[in-house]
Amino acid sequence: MQRLIPSRTVSLWAVMGLLMAGLVYVFLRAGPMAPIKVTVITVENQAITPEVSGIGTVEARYTYAIGPTVAGRVKSLAVDVGDHVKAGQRLGEMDSVDLDARIASLTASIERAKALRQDATARLNLAQSQLQRYQKLAPQHLTSEESLAIKQQELLTAQAARQAADLDIERLQADRLSLTIQKSNLLLIAPVDGLVVARDAEPGSTVVAGQAVIELIDPLHLWINARIAQNQMHGLVTGLPATIQLRSGLNQLLQGTLMRIEPKADSVTEETQVKIRFTQAITPLPPVGELASITIQLPRLPASPTIPNASIHNVNGQMGVWQIKNNALEFTPITLGAMNLAGAVQVLSGLNVGDKIVVYSERNLHAKARIRIADTLIKNSSEPSAP
Repeated sequence: MQRLIPSRTVSLWAVMGLLMAGLVYVFLRAGPMAPIKVTVITVENQAITPEVSGIGTVEARYTYAIGPTVAGRVKSLAVDVGDHVKAGQRLGEMDSVDLDARIASLTASIERAKALRQDATARLNLAQSQLQRYQKLAPQHLTSEESLAIKQQELLTAQAARQAADLDIERLQADRLSLTIQKSNLLLIAPVDGLVVARDAEPGSTVVAGQAVIELIDPLHLWINARIAQNQMHGLVTGLPATIQLRSGLNQLLQGTLMRIEPKADSVTEETQVKIRFTQAITPLPPVGELASITIQLPRLPASPTIPNASIHNVNGQMGVWQIKNNALEFTPITLGAMNLAGAVQVLSGLNVGDKIVVYSERNLHAKARIRIADTLIKNSSEPSAP
């Protein structure tokens, strides 16, 4: 007689079978053994324009430090920061202190020296006439040779005194001229049309010779002093077009030109400074020192196999991509060429047009990984979840 299996036991085994099947399905579809979702592209020929980017600051190409040529005290200033000035305009004045008194003293000394020269001239004329008279008396033996020699010596002494008086007058006049020039330099004059960007000293302040009191810039000649990584300098030459984005300009792009590549590089930061000139009028003017992002466009390269930068991986020290061959993964080493800021990289060797490569993957790939090609790795909300 056969033993009957209770229906409750049959139901329990059926439920357990369904659960095991579900677990296996989940394990194979969504667990560690599930295929890795990847996005794939086909290698195409593209012509790209390499670009180099950097960060810099707005600077004035021409800056003028206006100050006295001798130490003194600031008497007055006629301009303030932000004022536009014209060439020759009076910006301020230094206090003359005792300069006027010194000029007056030298003027008096010059007059005294002129009086002394007149005295020396009179003595010279007297010595000349005395010598001439003794020279006429000597042939008649009416005077001694010793007296004649004394008169000749007196003439030489008078000539030297007259010459010393002339030199003394020249020295005093030169000293007075020097002080007069110093007095004229007490006026702080704008050398060019410009914009006042700083007042480094206020009225009443004492400054030394050469110290700046007012700083001017030429607002028509602004540029960006930018820093470029040395490994991106290949191909950079003056005259290349550039775009400039000021921090205050939001999404506004300004046009510029690479004007200068500095001959000295920074060995610590491994950067090189470049100067980018604005090629369009800027209104309003950006403040000097404002940060700016620059992008320099290198010459356009001919078409060649091009891939996204995101598809490149470093496996065992080799740069390459995961290529799909016969529905299987294979790591292919490649040689990279130029790249633009959009992430497009030209491949010099290792890939051909039409090859299929992986761009993005859910997890790290390996040669034996199972993959599932998808349009995107972002899960669509309408896509049903795995049981």
